[in-house]
Amino acid sequence: MSEGTMQRADQRDDQRDQRDRRAGRLRRVLVRAAAVPAVLVAAGCSSDSGSSDGAAAPSPSSSSTSGSSVSPSPTVQAAAYRKLPESCAVLSKKTLGELVPKGISTGKEGGSNDTTSRASCSWTSLADNGVKGSQFRWLSVSLLRFESDAHRGAADKQAQEYYTKQVQDAKAVDGAKNVTSQPLAGAGDEATVVRYDLKKKEGAFKQQTVVARVENVVVTLDYNGAGLAGEKTPNAGDLAKSAEKAAKEAVAAVSSANSGDNAPSASASKSPSPSESAKKS
Repeated sequence: MSEGTMQRADQRDDQRDQRDRRAGRLRRVLVRAAAVPAVLVAAGCSSDSGSSDGAAAPSPSSSSTSGSSVSPSPTVQAAAYRKLPESCAVLSKKTLGELVPKGISTGKEGGSNDTTSRASCSWTSLADNGVKGSQFRWLSVSLLRFESDAHRGAADKQAQEYYTKQVQDAKAVDGAKNVTSQPLAGAGDEATVVRYDLKKKEGAFKQQTVVARVENVVVTLDYNGAGLAGEKTPNAGDLAKSAEKAAKEAVAAVSSANSGDNAPSASASKSPSPSESAKKS
């Protein structure tokens, strides 16, 4: 084979190789182009697969709103009594004359930032009998009114708890001797009389404590007496009767003070009014 023939053969082989390479590149381009629509179709199918029925999926906010409910605020029954009577006027002059005969005008009002919720008054009586000594009397009336509250509960329930605590405290006075207690009828919703003897440097004291609850108000009446400087010790039974009468009168004063505020008639009917107590005495 001549040299020229060999060169032409090599040229044909080169041209054939170039055509094969161009054909290979063209096939690869066509394969890639055909793969793009398949990818797009697959992507479109996957995006629709979340809702087979064609409905839009609910948003997180709408789902959480429909799945939760707002809890209503707790409510409690309103307090029956909205105010307290004037503390130094809860007892009539007649009653004061019996309990503190020498101290009717000595009423001393206790300090309070809110007299519609807390009030008190006290009286002191000293009857000087010359060489026989003196008769001492001390009287105190405290009133505490509770208000309904969503956290603390209904006012009457709060008053009931305080009433129980007051009775327990009266029974546990330091140094008290011969402690007795008994329920008292006719003084609001519930009442207890606590009696005991208390020895002081001035003499032997006879203590009477009456704790009464009427609706959302608690009345605590303390009354004690002693014979000083040789005077005889007063009769505890007589002191107890006087204290019970005064407590009923104070409870009635609470109901009367609220009679114009739609106060429950049942509570008012449980205790006589101050005027009625005076008539019965």
